[in-house]
Amino acid sequence: MTDLTRILDHARIPELPNPYFGKVRDCYDLPDNRRILISSDRISAFDRILTAIPFKGQVLTQTARFWFDHTADICPNHVLEYPDPNVVIGQKLTILPVEIVVRGYLAGTTGTSILTLYKKGQREMYGHSLPDGLRDNQALPTPIITPTSKAFDGGHDEPLTAAEIIAQGLLSPAQWDHISAIALALFARGQEMAAARGIILVDTKYEFGTDAAGNILLADEIHTPDSSRYWLADGYAEALATGTRPPSFDKDVIRSWVAARCDPYNDPIPEIPADMIAATAQIYIDAFEAITGTPFIPDTSGPTPLDRVRANLAPYFT
Repeated sequence: MTDLTRILDHARIPELPNPYFGKVRDCYDLPDNRRILISSDRISAFDRILTAIPFKGQVLTQTARFWFDHTADICPNHVLEYPDPNVVIGQKLTILPVEIVVRGYLAGTTGTSILTLYKKGQREMYGHSLPDGLRDNQALPTPIITPTSKAFDGGHDEPLTAAEIIAQGLLSPAQWDHISAIALALFARGQEMAAARGIILVDTKYEFGTDAAGNILLADEIHTPDSSRYWLADGYAEALATGTRPPSFDKDVIRSWVAARCDPYNDPIPEIPADMIAATAQIYIDAFEAITGTPFIPDTSGPTPLDRVRANLAPYFT
């Protein structure tokens, strides 16, 4: 196991301009329409930070890099350069107000997931009609897009249909046609490459934005363990037959541990055991290696991860 003491719990760097600190990313807007996005090791659930997972930020940044590189022929993306394993320099985009979720299987646990709605008897959802007789976690006849509104003010995302997106003026008909076609093509590429490595890309979310010229670019991240659900192909058929949960890169161990010990939305979060943090770090690393087919090489340069990030971002100091 890699050195679990090397944690990037924040990247607050006073020399960088226009900061914006999210749940897991620390960001800075440069004056020339570029944005610095630093992936910390913080892990978020229940609308709060639970703890930090060593190397999580590097895993997510490098997994997204793998997919950005392998999908640039389908859709241009916001990436300009990678000055550090945890850092992306991207074009500053105007993020479109619709989050695109593509689903290939009848899966999910939240109240708005298609499996939850299906088990309640709904067959019409997100503008799609699903057939009767589907089993939990079964492949859909064809992948579908289940869009939601993007709540920029901290509110909750709401389910949408294509007709509602256009009627509400969230996207133009041309933008919707373009984005939906790209999203399905990205998902098909992801499923094909994942299948070659013995894993199943179940569902994922995409964010798109427009640059100053109005071009649509892929933003944020793509096909990471945080933005996507992956199952292991070995064991899926048995799980489907027995109605059990397919084997996966299960990052919910910490979430489940916390939820079993307190009201995570209101109570103080109990200290999370070191062995659980170590196990979660290994899950992220295992996911990276399975998805990319390459070994994970942690960057242990610099006295601390923050020192390394600061040094690599020094050329951007104002």
